[in-house]
Amino acid sequence: MFKTKQIVVLFFICFTMQTAKAQLGFSHELGIIAGPVALKSDFGVRSDFKTNAENTGIGVGLVHYINFAYRADCNCYTTDNYFNDHFKLRTELSWNKTKLEHVGEFVAPNKISEESNRLRAHTGEANNFDIGMQLEYFPLSIRSFQAYSYKFAPFLSLGAHYVAYNPKVNTDYGNGNEQNFSNFYNPWYADNPFDADTNPTGLQIPVDPSSGSTWSIVSSVGVRYKISPLADIMLDLRGQYYFSDWVDGLNHELEYNKHNDWLVWLNFGYIYYLN
Repeated sequence: MFKTKQIVVLFFICFTMQTAKAQLGFSHELGIIAGPVALKSDFGVRSDFKTNAENTGIGVGLVHYINFAYRADCNCYTTDNYFNDHFKLRTELSWNKTKLEHVGEFVAPNKISEESNRLRAHTGEANNFDIGMQLEYFPLSIRSFQAYSYKFAPFLSLGAHYVAYNPKVNTDYGNGNEQNFSNFYNPWYADNPFDADTNPTGLQIPVDPSSGSTWSIVSSVGVRYKISPLADIMLDLRGQYYFSDWVDGLNHELEYNKHNDWLVWLNFGYIYYLN
């Protein structure tokens, strides 16, 4: 199991490495980010607007940038080449939390079956710690942005994050026992294949709040706005695809929701130039 403490240690190792690189020439920036998240998971029907609108939470994080356009050792711009003037390397440590419930057509008020009651009683919570890097591309000149030639600097980013997830599962149906199959939506079990090696009872368990870890691909589009020579504010819309379907503690194989979990995060940030 990948512990949160290990993630923090890894972040500071990455931060130390990047700081060392900065002392060799490149400058660096430090910031905080926060904003609402929407987890696209096995709760509800993924394509349903109500599911996407109500299964939301919050995310916060620390970010560190290597700024290739400016040298900290001489307080001067670096050699004028395209990469230095249009790319930054971002390291991030972040956490997000999302409350989850089943909403949409299967739990509509006119649904009064026991299966619908099982879905209504089933709630969850996703808790994820991230550490990773993204390469940010600025179409406009970073040097010109820092020199106040313009105040807005749009960017695109792509990278990979390592994720430690710790979901929670709860049900108020029946005896409320999370390990009692009969308290959860029966079609999840009926449509899952039998795996004698992992589950000798003949049912592949789709509900499991165990902690774990996985990798993810992160991509975003955003913009910075310069508020002072040494500070920017940022707006960033992120999509994050997990290489696991257990991030929410639920993994069933029904046709309408059999894909891995993913996240959308709209975050607001404050970035300070350290050099």
